[in-house]
Amino acid sequence: MNMNHQDTPVSVPLHRVAHGRAGDKGNRLNVSIMPYHPAAYPVLAAQLTEARVLALYAHRGATRVVRHDLPLLPAFNFVIDDVLEGGVNGSLNLDGHGKSNSFILLGMQVQVPLKFVHDPDAPR
Repeated sequence: MNMNHQDTPVSVPLHRVAHGRAGDKGNRLNVSIMPYHPAAYPVLAAQLTEARVLALYAHRGATRVVRHDLPLLPAFNFVIDDVLEGGVNGSLNLDGHGKSNSFILLGMQVQVPLKFVHDPDAPR
């Protein structure tokens, strides 16, 4: 079997394969993940499970994650409950909401073919 170098699997943080948008409403975090390459969507779908994302946010008190698949965009939308210490108005945490919390998910390690890494020459 002759594998192309670009098909070689690598482990990288999610932000090397996708970008994200986030927001918050009350004690609920909403994070959308969009792969840079549409063909990476099924590879990420297998790894960005509700259980794995819930475990990633467990230290923040998350109680539930619902993933909405948007394959035609392609994108994923994660709704994460009870993760914002009561929400913007109820928390003493000055910057622990929406956008800053999305970086927790964007830092998750994923295994993808090198061809899907946004900047394959950057340090890993």
